[in-house]
Amino acid sequence: MKPRNIIIDTDPGIDDAAAITIAVRNPALNVQLISTVAANVEVEKTTQNALKLMEFLEADIPVAKGCDAPLLKKLEPCPEIHGVSGMDGYDFPEVKRQPLQKHAVEVMREMLMESEEKITLAALATHTNIAILLRLYPEVKEKIDEIVMMGGGLSGGNTNTVAEFNLYNDPHAAYMVFESGLPITMLGLDVTNKALLRKDTIEKIKESGKEGEMLYSLFEHYRSGTFESGLRIHDACIMAYMLKPELFQTEKLYVGMVTEGYAAGATVAGKVNPIAPGREPNVNVCVDVDEVAFEEWFAGEFCR
Repeated sequence: MKPRNIIIDTDPGIDDAAAITIAVRNPALNVQLISTVAANVEVEKTTQNALKLMEFLEADIPVAKGCDAPLLKKLEPCPEIHGVSGMDGYDFPEVKRQPLQKHAVEVMREMLMESEEKITLAALATHTNIAILLRLYPEVKEKIDEIVMMGGGLSGGNTNTVAEFNLYNDPHAAYMVFESGLPITMLGLDVTNKALLRKDTIEKIKESGKEGEMLYSLFEHYRSGTFESGLRIHDACIMAYMLKPELFQTEKLYVGMVTEGYAAGATVAGKVNPIAPGREPNVNVCVDVDEVAFEEWFAGEFCR
């Protein structure tokens, strides 16, 4: 089979680093661009982190710097989870590469329009770049195969009781993406909180080679879970879905976004659109995951 062409829109981020490493290493995925956005940390840091990863992985993949703030609200990064740099814990060598001169939205547009084949957008972060892309250049929709996104949840949040971090940081952008009419698969907290890496698996990954050692060092500084209870490597679920969709149970639902008020960033889902009941569901929602098989798959990506 031909590899799946993808653009990764990201805010590295320790779980982003794990997802990107898997995507770059696996021949079933053809990563054509890394576009960065502010979310976990500021965009200057996420861009540097993406460049560090490409240099470390010796990957000839361009990096484009994107939006430095959400559409309508103040950026609220989370250095308490990923560290001040966004990827605390590993001493990457000095970065010699530079991001592309053009803004990530412009690069995505050009890459999509020039591609002879459709491209999947792997959305690991806040949706600001993608929302602006779709609003400014709606013609790119015919070139997008699918948006596979980490974000949201059907039963609570991790930033507050109702909102997941990626969508909380730019709910207006998420609303625009959900309403775009494009095929969307959502991997929310309902599955990413279950898809854990535990100590034994993390130790195996450490012994697998330089990539495993790098991730182990990052995981030691990651604050989304513990080695004993399990680390939540949220963004890796996107790569798991694209490479092993049988690990997940999905359901077609209408997903709407709360954009204002105390519940801004919350996803509201049902089998029908509560505002327009005749409208078809707009999102393929992952509602469950085979937790054991996910952990085995993740380890297998490094311990072949």
